[in-house]
Amino acid sequence: MAVRIRLKRIGKIHAPVYRVVVVDARKKRDGRVIEEVGLYDPTPNPSTIRIKSDRVQYWLGVGAQPSDQVRNLLVLTGDIARFHGKEDAVSRVKVAEDTKAAEAAEAVKAAESAAEKRKADASAKKAEAEAAAAAEAAEAPAEEADAPAEDA
Repeated sequence: MAVRIRLKRIGKIHAPVYRVVVVDARKKRDGRVIEEVGLYDPTPNPSTIRIKSDRVQYWLGVGAQPSDQVRNLLVLTGDIARFHGKEDAVSRVKVAEDTKAAEAAEAVKAAESAAEKRKADASAKKAEAEAAAAAEAAEAPAEEADAPAEDA
């Protein structure tokens, strides 16, 4: 049986998403598969590529042939180089920052800095009020001491 590692299309019209699957070469594009070994979503920038490396290594080892597009994905993830014996193969897949998580983190930082600023302003006002109260307390006994001296 000729086994291929190829893409199986899922997703909507004009919004393709592919599963990386191991399948008999004679089966239809979206037919029954032996095993799903990854996911490829070309829509976002950069594309989402998730491959189960250990399973791909197994299937390559038992003779499965990747399709051209899957070969390109495996080159990006470093699995082809690892299969050919390079131990220091690294993935060149670009990872996008999760924008919602980044925006949420920025909002939390902004809220924390605003809270710290409010605390600093409140403590400064409190210190000014205490200093003014201390100055009034220092002036009050001096005025009381002057008042009886004038009566005498």
